[in-house]
Amino acid sequence: MYSLGNDYCICSLGNVLLKTTAAQWLSDQTFGPVGLEHYPLVMTIALIYLFNILIHLGFASATSLASALIPVFISLTTTLDLGEQSIGFVLIQQFVISFGFLLPVSAPQSMLAYGTETFTVKVFLKTGIPITVIGHLIIILFSFTYWQWLGLI
Repeated sequence: MYSLGNDYCICSLGNVLLKTTAAQWLSDQTFGPVGLEHYPLVMTIALIYLFNILIHLGFASATSLASALIPVFISLTTTLDLGEQSIGFVLIQQFVISFGFLLPVSAPQSMLAYGTETFTVKVFLKTGIPITVIGHLIIILFSFTYWQWLGLI
């Protein structure tokens, strides 16, 4: 529960971040120094993909990561002045948030499998790195083709 003036609300983390403008502040602090507004949209998508993959290393749940990052990405779309392409940009990043292939702690199901002690973190990385690279290439390919054909970006 948080307070905005005299109103009290039980809201999700995403709503709190957006209503308090904390999402815009986080977006400005995180992505402002990079100057993403000067890059082509597909390159911006690729760079944010890499950011998502790196930050996902510290989250065991795509749901918690999404609740923290999606409002920041929504705010980033206003900084990038994407207009109607905002929905597509955020949708693409939501796909990427689901890519938790690098470490066992990146997803609950991976932690369960790792708990069986049938493989090591090194084995997990051997499969996770190629899957992550393939995912990155597919996101870029779809950004150049399919999502542009659909009008998402």
